[in-house]
Amino acid sequence: MSAPPRVLTVAGSDSGGGAGIQADLKTMLALGVHGMSVLTAVTAQNSLGVQGAWELPVRAVRAQYRSVVDDIGVQAVKTGMLASAELVEAVAELIGATDAPAVVDPVGVSKHGDPLLAASALDSVRTRLLPVATVATPNLDEVAQLTGVRVESEDQLRQAADAVLEYGPRWVLIKGGHLSGDAVDLLTDGRREHWLRAPRHDNRHTHGTGCTLASAIAAQLAKGRSVPEAVAAAKDYVTGAIAAGFALGGGIGPVDHGWALTRGGR
Repeated sequence: MSAPPRVLTVAGSDSGGGAGIQADLKTMLALGVHGMSVLTAVTAQNSLGVQGAWELPVRAVRAQYRSVVDDIGVQAVKTGMLASAELVEAVAELIGATDAPAVVDPVGVSKHGDPLLAASALDSVRTRLLPVATVATPNLDEVAQLTGVRVESEDQLRQAADAVLEYGPRWVLIKGGHLSGDAVDLLTDGRREHWLRAPRHDNRHTHGTGCTLASAIAAQLAKGRSVPEAVAAAKDYVTGAIAAGFALGGGIGPVDHGWALTRGGR
């Protein structure tokens, strides 16, 4: 039997299983691709927040990446928590030399507001990582961190997209989930615009949403879909996962990565 499409996530571990590497691999399994991982950091994390984080040495990240790519190969790469400028620059170099689309989720803070990227790494994200991205997927807080643009209404999503595109990604998906009303995202390459809307579900258990969306986009790109097709399919998947999110622990529970397997459809 032939192997399914292969997707590599380069991200941190979430010990609670709702975000990070764990969310990425669950998403990839649910969407029918083979997920592989490069661990960049370990966090002590649960439904209440991040209690600690420890980044891995650059040489360990490089070794994991080369081990997978040189032997198994990849059809898409996704990045998440990279923690430091040194890791950002190393991962950007590795991705730039890999012939596969890259989905960059410029993770800055956790769902609970805990910092997951050193302030000193922001310039490396702007100048090294975003230029090698096929699709960048910042939320509104990350847009503000990276560009200084603060979005308070749907009309400002274009301004945010233009500001991120200045750093060189081929496409940017500005996630408007923090706005009121429907969950509205803008996907653009500076010429074409795709507005994606979904009803907002009254469910507070949304831990891992950003990781899940970026991984779903990477999975669809690995299947050969165009960027607009991949993002639209990923948006549908993550909307279902949010609707099915469940309580876990004493805080914010995760989205349900397996909803598409247990409730039919992908």
